[in-house]
Amino acid sequence: MFSDSPLWNQLMVITGEITLLAILGIFLIALILVVITVFSIRRRRLYFPQLLTPGLVALEGLVKALCGLFGLDNKELMEFFIAIHNTLNRKAFAEIPIRERAVFFPQCLRSAKCPASLSPEGIKCKNCGSCPLGEWIERLEGMGYHTFIVPGSSFIKRMVKKYRPKAIVGVGCIMEVKEGLEMCDIIGMPAIGIVTLKDGCVETLVNWNDVCDVTGARGSSGSKNLDIPAR
Repeated sequence: MFSDSPLWNQLMVITGEITLLAILGIFLIALILVVITVFSIRRRRLYFPQLLTPGLVALEGLVKALCGLFGLDNKELMEFFIAIHNTLNRKAFAEIPIRERAVFFPQCLRSAKCPASLSPEGIKCKNCGSCPLGEWIERLEGMGYHTFIVPGSSFIKRMVKKYRPKAIVGVGCIMEVKEGLEMCDIIGMPAIGIVTLKDGCVETLVNWNDVCDVTGARGSSGSKNLDIPAR
């Protein structure tokens, strides 16, 4: 039988060796990515971002497992992932005219007593003063931004398809921001993510200074890098 021939056996040996080398190579690359990630977080300085971004995306599961051995949890890794994306996207984002940018806020930033209603364009803020959103939306729209209060993640895709912005600022919980940045990477759109200060569905918080830095509100140049999260 062919399976008993020396040629077949030699082929199986070569295939096994190649597979083993590929597995070892992937493991080594993941280990290098983890070491760079840990070193960057410890030093609060981003090293080799062009290598880290595709590597963390392609080997996310393995990198997460190895990061646990170094004392990093998933939240820290996602924060770092967002920091990398923001740093790499800064220049391209800054080159897009403000009138071609959109800002998406999550509805959880609203007051629990918010009188706004849902519309095809999202939650329509009435600027009642019960939360800071009304003031900020007015300020950003005065600068030329398209602003939306998002009732769900699918809404962002619809508004991007309808208004075709060329750059996005997305505010949300850490998982929403990470997924949004990945979506923008797929379609080739520069995006900056801002993570809320706490998770939840009602009356969450955001650091409005971060919004200033990214959007250029209050005369901020928006040119400085986002800090890599400290441990």
